[in-house]
Amino acid sequence: MARNSSEVVYQRIQETPIVPLFFNADLSIATSVLKACYDGGIRVFEFTNRGKEAPYIFAKAMEYVEKECPELVLGIGTIYDAKQAHEFIQMGADFMLQPFTTEAVGEVCGKYDIPWMPGTMTLTEIRQAEIWGAKIVKIFPGNVVGPAFVKALKGPMPNTQIMVTGGVEPNKESLSTWFKAGAAAVGMGSQLFPADLIAKKDYQAIEQMIAQLITTYREL
Repeated sequence: MARNSSEVVYQRIQETPIVPLFFNADLSIATSVLKACYDGGIRVFEFTNRGKEAPYIFAKAMEYVEKECPELVLGIGTIYDAKQAHEFIQMGADFMLQPFTTEAVGEVCGKYDIPWMPGTMTLTEIRQAEIWGAKIVKIFPGNVVGPAFVKALKGPMPNTQIMVTGGVEPNKESLSTWFKAGAAAVGMGSQLFPADLIAKKDYQAIEQMIAQLITTYREL
């Protein structure tokens, strides 16, 4: 079961609302990236459920986090159905994300008091997700809807908490645009983990990039 309560997860997101998302079938690479992000200041991390190796890598990554990254909340993304949701919750997932909204996944997360962040793209989808228990909804893909959409929806839905994924770049201009539009958090994947750095296993460069990004956010 989850190592952290839902209150801790929401608190960590509020404190450092930059959420890396990453998957690699090589356990050594996966844990090294986790540690680089943690050492750079990240406290919320989404491990993406991609490929048949994902459950094994996630379970091992969770063991690693318990020893090496005690303040990190580790969640699982790209969950399709209730069966997957239950399996990853049993492995200790602290929170759960979907690229879309599935009521059955929300029910499983609600049963275990696991923060559920389903993917949405319209106001109707956002409101339905909230009715089903989502306290934070994921806007995906962010590069399609744009910051103006987030700003506009905050008019009729000022209390909606939004995590934007897709289209967020690791620089001051992008962060400023999304947070000023009303995003509560942002998720970033390949932009944070360039293929050349992963290939060279230059984890120090990743740590430095993360640290600079967090500094940039705090200076907004």
